[in-house]
Amino acid sequence: MPSEAVRRRAAVVGLGARARLFTEALTGPYADRYDLVGFCDVNPHRMAVHNEWLGTSVPSYAAEDFTRMLKTERVDTVVVCTVDRTHDHYIVEALEAGCDVVTEKPMTTDADRARRILDAQRRTGRDVRVAFNYRYNPVHTAVREAIADGRIGEVGSVHFEWLLDLRHGADYFRRWHREKSNSGGLMVHKATHHFDLVNWWLGTEPESVYALGDLFFYGDRAGTRRGLAHDYARAHGSPEASSDPFAVRLADSPVLTALYLDAEGADGYHRDQNVFAPGVTIEDDMAVLVRYTSGATLSYHLTAYSPWEGYRVTFNGSEGRLELLVEESTWVQPEARIQGDTAVMHGEAVGDSTGRTELLLRRFWEPPLTLDVSVEEGGHGGGDVRMLADLFGPATADPFGRAADAMDGARSLVTGLAANVSFTTGLPVRTEDLLDL
Repeated sequence: MPSEAVRRRAAVVGLGARARLFTEALTGPYADRYDLVGFCDVNPHRMAVHNEWLGTSVPSYAAEDFTRMLKTERVDTVVVCTVDRTHDHYIVEALEAGCDVVTEKPMTTDADRARRILDAQRRTGRDVRVAFNYRYNPVHTAVREAIADGRIGEVGSVHFEWLLDLRHGADYFRRWHREKSNSGGLMVHKATHHFDLVNWWLGTEPESVYALGDLFFYGDRAGTRRGLAHDYARAHGSPEASSDPFAVRLADSPVLTALYLDAEGADGYHRDQNVFAPGVTIEDDMAVLVRYTSGATLSYHLTAYSPWEGYRVTFNGSEGRLELLVEESTWVQPEARIQGDTAVMHGEAVGDSTGRTELLLRRFWEPPLTLDVSVEEGGHGGGDVRMLADLFGPATADPFGRAADAMDGARSLVTGLAANVSFTTGLPVRTEDLLDL
């Protein structure tokens, strides 16, 4: 990242909703360190929307002109926010053009693409940072600190349950994420966050993975079997969608209207597909067992159709147990509209009541102790703001080692990739057979 005296020239590729986090940071709190000099996207309308929001005239380039943009605008840093399956293309092109890269998670979607990125990073010597904002959540930092301080001794096992509520979970089945070829499925697109946290918390990496996964709730077969299916392809303009509690109304959100509904003429992408229509190729209920090189094990479960949103993580150690509970929403109304443009921009679950966060230490022979944790406002529990400061602000020492590079991206990815293989074969998978890290 830049020194105090040197300004850098940044470009953003992929101008969907998540990109706004970075465009506003580069033109706001970090404008004294960066010049935002280029946008690149398959859709010219979305680039124009970002310029309108920012009040700027950042030069805009078509996707096929990405390399030309890097040269013409003399770009130093590229921020990649495109569809997951295209990350490797932009990362490798940027590295080979002499740029550093910040990429949204997951770093990519399969082993071949991951090897391309790692090879390019080693060959060019440039930096790749993966935007694992959950590392920067103060609650997760407190977990890391407690484990590193030895408060439960050596960790033998972890149980990690992540629940997506009916509003947030359904959204993955309306968007491009519903096709595994685009996203790698939720084992890659979503769970890469969680697998990265375990790697970081324990200071280890995965060795073997066994997993079971199914499309249990969403999709046309399950929807028909349970009487949930409605006969429409996409919600906008469909009378059938008016009675579907899972339908998102793009026209109800100025952000979604601007970025997607008004942009359809340029690329034909529909952000409001029917979650019970044909074409869903990802799972919604997944169980994973992992053994790590440290000897610890993980039992992990991701459910994308829960009545409440949040997660439970427990660590069993040689001197006690650490228990984390985070409730992000305790229930949701029977209507799946995305309400609140802040949540749209930052990918947060939108709940209908305030949840709670508890971190409990249970040492052997001692009464339980509730540890103080900082619960903050903002995207991902305050993690987004801290991550942006680390990515774009002055360099500072971080005793928690929260910065994630290409190897961290690959180590988080390989657990999900192995899980996907295990879904198909029914067999355990050694991670080194997919990516030799």
